Order: sequence, then C-alpha cells, then structure tokens
Amino acid sequence: MEAVTGWDNFFLGQLGASAALGGLLFVSISINLDRILAFPHLPNRAMLAILLLLGVLIVSALMLVPGLPLGVAGGLTLAIALLVFGVGTSIEVRAARSQEDGKRAAFAVNVVLFVAAVVPYGIGGILLLLGDTGGVYWIAAAILFSIIKAVLDAWVLLVEIHR
Repeated sequence: MEAVTGWDNFFLGQLGASAALGGLLFVSISINLDRILAFPHLPNRAMLAILLLLGVLIVSALMLVPGLPLGVAGGLTLAIALLVFGVGTSIEVRAARSQEDGKRAAFAVNVVLFVAAVVPYGIGGILLLLGDTGGVYWIAAAILFSIIKAVLDAWVLLVEIHR
C-alpha cells in the first residue's frame, strides 16, 4: 500500500510497543486488582488504557498488511476509531457522573487527552478512504497520543493508588 511506504518501521515499532505495554498493563492490573477495585472509577480507567493500546496494536498491524488497498485501510481505521470512541466515551460519561467537584479539572484533562488520542484516527481514516495518503500523519498522531494517554492512565493505576 503506497500510504505506508516509508512508514513500515514506525508501524512495526508501534505494534511491538503497544503489545509490550498492553501485556505489562495486564500483569500490573492483575497484581493490583484488589486496590484498583477499591476505587469506583479505576476499573474503567484500566479498561480505557487497554482499549487505547489495543487500538494502536490493531491499526499498526493493519497498516503493515501488504497490498491492502488505501480505501480499505481507511475504512477499517475509521471503524476502529468509531468503536474506540464509542466505548471510550461511554467510559468517560460514567466517570463524569461519579466525579467529585474537586477532581473536575483532572477529569477534563483526561477527556481532552482521550479526544486527542481517538479523533485523529477518524480524520486519518477518512482521508485514506478518500485517497489522501496524508491521512497516515493523522494516524501517527493518534497512535502517539493514545500511547501517552494509556501510559498516564497506567501511572494512576500503578502509582497513584498507593499514595
């Protein structure tokens, strides 16, 4: 696929990184499961972190499929974006309902980071669907923001719960 010409190493690196981070996150969640379950909002935050890393893994793997037509890659990326956005928005809405007044600013930052992580997938998918190879840059931005958001969520799950 011409869209990823020169991007193979980037997507291969992100595929490996997201798989490793996702595996480490699963292990660390299982080790701290009792502590995570003690906070009503943390299981959803764990799910969101895993979901974002899974999105990175799937989209990166997709971009490495040899000969995948540009429109198909765009359509599948858009479908993944809509799925992640739908599930993630559901998680964020539940979190908003349970927020204490003093934590609204932190919640707002979480929402902004979530949107920054997912919306570029949709933009990139649409651009690829329309035949614009520049969509790959949007997908790269989505991948990087997804990893940042997932790592920040993992930090809360692994460190902040012990404070």
